[in-house]
Amino acid sequence: MDLKIITWDGSRLPDELRDLPPGRYAIAAIDELPQLTDAEDAGIRAALDALDAGHGVPLADVVRELRGTDRSK
Repeated sequence: MDLKIITWDGSRLPDELRDLPPGRYAIAAIDELPQLTDAEDAGIRAALDALDAGHGVPLADVVRELRGTDRSK
């Protein structure tokens, strides 16, 4: 499930909560979103550089591999 970020005015139920399926949830107040670590930032920059250099993998290939239906092997 994707992380939901909400801003609450203290009275009205936010749509982000209304859209969630029934279940157990943990909610914590945050003043700022967590910052990336230096290693996370460097990893994302390296990945973007690799994509810019043409070293990406087509999404269809990734989906096939994740589903275990990669017929190219």
